[in-house]
Amino acid sequence: MASCLAERLGDLIDLSGNERAALDKLEQRERTLRRGAVLLRENDKMSELFVLKRGTMMSYVILPDGSRQILRFLFRGDLIAMASLAYRSSPETVMALTECAVAPLERVSVADLTIEHPRLAALLIAVDQTERVALTDRLAGIGRATAKARVAALLITMRNRLRMLDATIGDTFTLGLTQEEIGDATGLTAVHVNRMLRQLEEDGLIAREGGRFTVLNEAGLARTGHHVERAAGLELGWLPDAR
Repeated sequence: MASCLAERLGDLIDLSGNERAALDKLEQRERTLRRGAVLLRENDKMSELFVLKRGTMMSYVILPDGSRQILRFLFRGDLIAMASLAYRSSPETVMALTECAVAPLERVSVADLTIEHPRLAALLIAVDQTERVALTDRLAGIGRATAKARVAALLITMRNRLRMLDATIGDTFTLGLTQEEIGDATGLTAVHVNRMLRQLEEDGLIAREGGRFTVLNEAGLARTGHHVERAAGLELGWLPDAR
């Protein structure tokens, strides 16, 4: 199976044959996780990072009052535990939301990649920055936006990410999250999330049937969620030439 990381990076630039081969080599090992299994716990010692090959995961921290703050939802091709390149212990817990498979990467493999393929190393830095900006947007929303805006932003962000993985997804998608998980990602209770989803339906922005959502008014949902389409502002022309 082709490298999931190459698939993700290949959406941003045209990878050379040598670069794809190098990324394929990174993902030779595979570890499977059942739904609900923890890959890393907060404060665990880290010696490797991972590429998510199948399934969906989330990262979170436990706050002093015992509540959970979800930081990121992770999809095929995402890098997990990038913090291991700078820290000895994990700053977050990473858990499988579905049946998952990950490819473990030794830190020395990343070091070799930076020497042999500097363009890939630079691209990983750029991708890490897109994740930082996404987290900044969510932090600003949790701190300042209304509850309805937070839920709207999460819905449109998740739909857009699912579209990146499956071009056949249109306005209807399966979110795959409980209302508690939506609440833990937006700083709301499950009851409050349910109320905001009903309001979005009443506003004619979305429709729901079971776990499936349909975006009825994309511009209105984006406006409500103060959504900024960051992909349009990417600038990767500075990357070095491929080797």
